[in-house]
Amino acid sequence: MIFELIVFGVILLAVGYWATMFVMGRRDDVLHGRFVEEQPDTTPVRIMPHVPGVRPAPAAPPPDKDSLQALLTVIKQDLHDAARS
Repeated sequence: MIFELIVFGVILLAVGYWATMFVMGRRDDVLHGRFVEEQPDTTPVRIMPHVPGVRPAPAAPPPDKDSLQALLTVIKQDLHDAARS
């Protein structure tokens, strides 16, 4: 009885996989059992032209050592509180 259920489950999974691939349009995978290689993207890359008078945004300043130390202290305290709970 259990063996029949396992076999039926495997068959049901195979049919579900086949139906999903067929609905998704991967019919070559379903019919031939091999994966179809995707075509490489051949669209040309467009480069943004340089606009005079427009500068890129400045980079964010590096974090302060004191703020990192405060963040580390808060994280340690949270971990300590979580360990005690």
